Amino acid sequence: MRALIVDDSRAMRTILGKMVASLGFEVTTAIHGKDALEQLAAGARPDLMLVDWNMPEMNGFELLQSVRSDAAYASSKIIMVTTETEVQRIAAALAAGANEYIMKPFTPEVIKEKLSLLGLASGD
Repeated sequence: MRALIVDDSRAMRTILGKMVASLGFEVTTAIHGKDALEQLAAGARPDLMLVDWNMPEMNGFELLQSVRSDAAYASSKIIMVTTETEVQRIAAALAAGANEYIMKPFTPEVIKEKLSLLGLASGD
């Protein structure tokens, strides 16, 4: 399975990358929403996208809306991984097509639990 991690923080891309790679994912990264869209346009077909909300160029919510408007990515699971904790933001992301929502900081167990809920990782 393939995962695309979209976050402007190199540290966060590395942390999330190691977590999902340990669960068997082939990981690629993007530094913002436009970078992610360019990768998708070039043929990337991730099974999972872990997307930060607050990024330059194109934020995660805009990326979510763009990806969900393209039927080619209907089967891709999208998890927002962000510091945004307002109920309205969470509701907006889920309404726009996010499959799950994880608030920073998080633990590897939280990532694995969310992936299990989405059928992308086996629960222990």
